[in-house]
Amino acid sequence: MRFEIRYAAEYRYPEPVTDSLNTVRVQPAVTSLQSLESFELRVEPEARIQERRDYFGTDVLEFEIGDPHDRLSMFAHAEVLTEEPPAPPTGSWDAVGEERYRRLAGEFLLQDPTEMPAQNGLDDLVAGVCESSPLETALRTTEAIPDRFEYQPGKTFVGSTVSDLLAAGGGVCQDFVHLGLILLRSHGIGARYVSGFLFAAPPDGGRDSVEVQTHAWIEALLPPESGEPRWVGFDPTNRGFAGETHVKIGHGRNYQDVPPIRGVYRGPAAEHLEVAVKMRRRNGDG
Repeated sequence: MRFEIRYAAEYRYPEPVTDSLNTVRVQPAVTSLQSLESFELRVEPEARIQERRDYFGTDVLEFEIGDPHDRLSMFAHAEVLTEEPPAPPTGSWDAVGEERYRRLAGEFLLQDPTEMPAQNGLDDLVAGVCESSPLETALRTTEAIPDRFEYQPGKTFVGSTVSDLLAAGGGVCQDFVHLGLILLRSHGIGARYVSGFLFAAPPDGGRDSVEVQTHAWIEALLPPESGEPRWVGFDPTNRGFAGETHVKIGHGRNYQDVPPIRGVYRGPAAEHLEVAVKMRRRNGDG
């Protein structure tokens, strides 16, 4: 499936700021299921943009604006081609305990202490998602989270933890993913946080252009019956696999590893951010 993505973000400051240093992660990744046909980022005020890859392999764009400015605007345009993922691996729990699996999963087996509830209120959820195989456990996790918690924008914020989700009884995709990571890692399944875009077309599928937001989902490392384990996408916000309508930007241990924008500047702490993302499905050519 071919998509055109337009991303626009603007910071406004109550008075001019200086020495603005920014990192941006909005460039779609290149994977076995996703190819990047074109990408461009522009910023205003104009600045030289440098590119690098972070520790986890996500493409990062960095720029600096030293002169005084009361607005900072970023415009990104991408064209991406995605494929539907193949059938997921169906290996057993025995494979998860093997040294080869644990080596490949690495740090994605480790719980994030900043996300763990102060008092463990997750015992019932951890036990409730355990099924006959790692695959079935991941699928059950994508059902159990929205069964228990409502999708409610405004209930939580960017810095919220799983404890905040438990207290509020609802949250957004970021919160659902952080909880899902805890549940899967509790069963020894390597799991990582994925940032990207989701083409959320209406149920009738009749619109080819939609306003979206950045989205988050999980990739779990599933063992096959033979061969190498494979990372498979699961979306607990939408109760199932991540598919060809999911456009990946990058992954990490949690949200803090792949925020779309992060920056510092010299000036007043107050700022206002507006973000708009539009995805267009290109019919007839992918």
